[in-house]
Amino acid sequence: MKRFPTGRYGRQRLEFFPAPYHAPLRAFAALVFPWHHDEILLCDIEDRGWCIPSGRVEPFEEPCEAASREAVEEAGAILHELQYIGCYRISERSEVRWADVFVASVQELVEISRPDESRGRKLVTIEELPQVYHMWNPLLEEVFHYSKEILDRRARYATGS
Repeated sequence: MKRFPTGRYGRQRLEFFPAPYHAPLRAFAALVFPWHHDEILLCDIEDRGWCIPSGRVEPFEEPCEAASREAVEEAGAILHELQYIGCYRISERSEVRWADVFVASVQELVEISRPDESRGRKLVTIEELPQVYHMWNPLLEEVFHYSKEILDRRARYATGS
């Protein structure tokens, strides 16, 4: 299994565990890496800045449903072939929470359905991410590359090349 560096988000410690690993507890949040060809779709979230769509998993909602919902609400993205790629373990002091992580292709861009949550969207290349992304760190860099590798592998498999 591929190993990822540990990251930080404020006072929180972040660890990424790639699939097939699944969190031992229900995920409180879901994140999605929405790729449109060779660009990643980011949304501008108040208090966070430019980041991938993410948010809480609502009661009676599956994490994959939350990821798709957040993509529409925050980035106006209809996703295609959403795939689970792993999970984050987020710890601060004695509290531990889990977030499921997905990758998908952007099928269509529509109006952002929750403009109160997002101030806009933009597509950027992986090379542009360090200058744009909120709270950039080596862990995020590795997970972005990992998400693109999975998407590229899936495309090669689908075409038989």
